[in-house]
Amino acid sequence: MGDVILTMKGIDKSFPGVHALDHVDLEVRKGEVHALMGENGAGKSTLMKVLTGIYTKDAGTITYEGREVEFHNPREAQSAGIVIVHQELNMMNHLTVAQNIFIGREFMKGKLIDDQKMNDEARKLFDQLGISIDPAEKMGNLTVGKQQMCEIAKAISHEAKVIIFDEPSAALTEAEIEELFKIIRDLRAKQLGIVYISHRMDEIKVITDRVTVMRDGGYVGTLITENCTKDDIINMMVGRVIYEDPKTHSMVAPDAPVVLKVEHLNAGKMVKDVSFELRKGEILGFSGLMGAGRTETARALFGADPKESGDIYVNGTKVEIRSPQDAVRHGIGYLSEDRKRYGIVVGKTVAENSTMASLKDFLKGIFIDKRKENDVTQKYIDRLQTKTPGVDQLVVNLSGGNQQKVVVAKWLVRNCDILIFDEPTRGIDVGAKSEIYHLMNELAAEGKSIIMISSEMTEILRMSDRIVVMCEGRKTAEIDIAEATQENIMHAATLR
Repeated sequence: MGDVILTMKGIDKSFPGVHALDHVDLEVRKGEVHALMGENGAGKSTLMKVLTGIYTKDAGTITYEGREVEFHNPREAQSAGIVIVHQELNMMNHLTVAQNIFIGREFMKGKLIDDQKMNDEARKLFDQLGISIDPAEKMGNLTVGKQQMCEIAKAISHEAKVIIFDEPSAALTEAEIEELFKIIRDLRAKQLGIVYISHRMDEIKVITDRVTVMRDGGYVGTLITENCTKDDIINMMVGRVIYEDPKTHSMVAPDAPVVLKVEHLNAGKMVKDVSFELRKGEILGFSGLMGAGRTETARALFGADPKESGDIYVNGTKVEIRSPQDAVRHGIGYLSEDRKRYGIVVGKTVAENSTMASLKDFLKGIFIDKRKENDVTQKYIDRLQTKTPGVDQLVVNLSGGNQQKVVVAKWLVRNCDILIFDEPTRGIDVGAKSEIYHLMNELAAEGKSIIMISSEMTEILRMSDRIVVMCEGRKTAEIDIAEATQENIMHAATLR
């Protein structure tokens, strides 16, 4: 590691009802990958937004390249060489790769945009990064992994000296993560300072040099990665020990009734003749590589996408599900992997989101019974331990993990008996993960039945009573948890 390039000292930031940052410190050196870790709501994103001028700090100092600075917007930060690669990609799918990289900074030939020059410059950036992407390709035609690489190229195009990676691997395959790590190591070798925000413990040990931990908006400490253990980091993050032992046997009674039966479901290219059963009180894990068709199966079952053929039975009765409204009426709730797009309305309050799927139950004449709505919402805030100043807080102001809890609350208020959890802990820290796991086990013990789609093998093995494995739109295996191993799941996930 080289000289210090960035120091944030005593950073303080408050919002109405929330002390988001409480005198936080961060130091980044040239040629290091510095992990920034903490539970959802710990203040990681807020700290980075203060750094890049999205928020104005209330107190503290930022020293960059030896002088005190304060950026008033992201463009100022970019011009100085501090760039964020966001978890949620901000790309325009109808434009080309090169047009996305240089948007707002286009090369001109007279009064016209010089697309050839932009393509040439984008190609130079990709050559620097050692990746092969056609600059003239439409962004929407690329995989998520390739889009991520384009975001990195865009950051490099600003002549970045400090790059912040915010959950960069959340939607990537294992192969794409390896490609990402290669690029990060190359950037480190070029003496860039890198801040790496991630909840994946295994990645932290592989790619980072130091780890700064935050908890409840405060600075806990900084560790040298090679000198600390996973448990050291977790204890600093949550202040408690979290156990993640795999499940060794099914918790479902052999004679538990079948609450959902799906036969020969077909929908588009990604759902081909899928059949399975779900029993009362069961957590049925759906495993497979990205693109296996797991989410597409769930969406067809829920009526979010049209099915071409197949039968669905709820509690032994054949039902027709042509829309999400039909599914909800039959007691099925769906927690999408894309919670901001399909799960919540970020501009509405916690109370409004929690009662959204059950609004008729809160009507008093033509008006909403606000007292009843607030009482029920508070009940689930307490039960799920959602971190919010109150029921009237806008959901946009909550962390990702707490937004997820609001989505869970919505379906619990609706009292759905069948719940589909699609990537329930994506982008959520170990503490919030443990709470979601505890909640799912509680729900199953109460008799709710859960389909859990997850790309994390440890999550599948920890939570599932039985596992359905998919590959390229087909079910390739069904494994009882007592016989499940990473090896036999992965074997089934790669069957053609």
